[in-house]
Amino acid sequence: MVIAKERETEDVFEKKHQTLVSTVTQLAPIDPFSFFAAGAKHYRGKRFYWSDPGQEKVFVGLGIAHEIVAHGDDRFAKVEEERKKLLNMIETETDLAIQGTGPLLFGGFSFDSQAAKTALWRSFPDASFVVPVFLLTVTRQGCWLTVNRLVQAGDHSIQEKWLEKERESLLRNARAVVLSDGSAQSENVRYATTDVEPEAWKRAVAEAVDQIRNGEVDKVALAREIRVHATERIDVVRTLKRLCKQQKESYVFAIERGTDCFLGASPEQLVKRDGNKLHATCLASSIGRGKTAEEDERLGQRLLSDEKFIVEHQFVVDMIKSAMEAECEDVSVPNEPSLFKTAYIQHLYTPVTGTARRGTSLLSMVEKLHPTPALGGYPQDVAVRKIREMEKLDRGWYASPLGWMDRHGNGEFIGAIRSGIVRGNEVSLFVGNGIVADSDPESEYEETKLKPKPMLTALGGKRS
Repeated sequence: MVIAKERETEDVFEKKHQTLVSTVTQLAPIDPFSFFAAGAKHYRGKRFYWSDPGQEKVFVGLGIAHEIVAHGDDRFAKVEEERKKLLNMIETETDLAIQGTGPLLFGGFSFDSQAAKTALWRSFPDASFVVPVFLLTVTRQGCWLTVNRLVQAGDHSIQEKWLEKERESLLRNARAVVLSDGSAQSENVRYATTDVEPEAWKRAVAEAVDQIRNGEVDKVALAREIRVHATERIDVVRTLKRLCKQQKESYVFAIERGTDCFLGASPEQLVKRDGNKLHATCLASSIGRGKTAEEDERLGQRLLSDEKFIVEHQFVVDMIKSAMEAECEDVSVPNEPSLFKTAYIQHLYTPVTGTARRGTSLLSMVEKLHPTPALGGYPQDVAVRKIREMEKLDRGWYASPLGWMDRHGNGEFIGAIRSGIVRGNEVSLFVGNGIVADSDPESEYEETKLKPKPMLTALGGKRS
């Protein structure tokens, strides 16, 4: 057993009489989906799941030991301030250095704190991050369980005994859970999809094109909503399992708040920090996959050579490169994009790397990059204002930064696209496209039809 204990500094302990204790234990292999399912009894509404491409790193969190919530335009700064307070409260007593264990923070931000709010996103504030009570970390190197508890002086032993019993119960139940992909069950499920005001979205695209041609903005990414009504309650665990199986090139995530669950499979890394190295991804412009290898190659070459696609992608490259150069040394960008292919869609892809300057944090880079031209437009402030005026849609956490941070400042954020919010037997899916000067409303609408396919396929069942 490897144990890491972290406590508040003496002055804060005197003031708050609390200690953050984080215990990390290496386990025999355990299925993350089974662990997520086992947490439903006591932690439904307080669970999260994260896996990166290829499932190199998987997190499952249950419960809330500590939460950071922020509202308003300065939500990034508020979260960073609270994160630093949390770090100042703790003191590592061992040399445990397994990335992704211990008091890890997981959560995200809304796309636009000034946008009008609707009941759909009522459980998701402008920013929310949690340190879970139980954190399962699975990598190629092994499997670990972290137990985090914030305790009052004097109740150490009582809470410790209760958590030890809960830990053993969770592990026992998780090992007993046998999950299928739900194929047989899903055959009985029927679902219907409804495009929410498609003509209004096309008019918004036309309006955006006019404003771009008039020089008011260079690019605007406009999103729309698709509502899914199923005959049975959506099975989040099986949906996650299918997403991981079908979207191996993507980040798969789920985050519960109350009775709602925001989940998806996003191919779009926003920024990753590992030590002092920063990695960002430019992913913009898209086209479908071919039915044959020859057709797939032809579509890919069209993506690489079409001027509209190239212009749209270059906006993203220029902006991310500029943001990285402001905060990093040794910024590296390939001269030309390559193709990034997922199961149903292929994109233009350009990686950007750099070495963080002193004082540059992961969250400061997230704030600088959000939203990228791929998810918001360019220039940033103008594009976000145009989205607010034209979309008539509460994006909530769609296309927003979502990810994790450890106590050493490492972590990773994605742009939460190819996603939807689940409420019982209904799902609101969100898709979008980048609009430039020569965009055509009907063509843009047809292109967005490709984007909900990963989520619709993962939901299972048959379309009625």
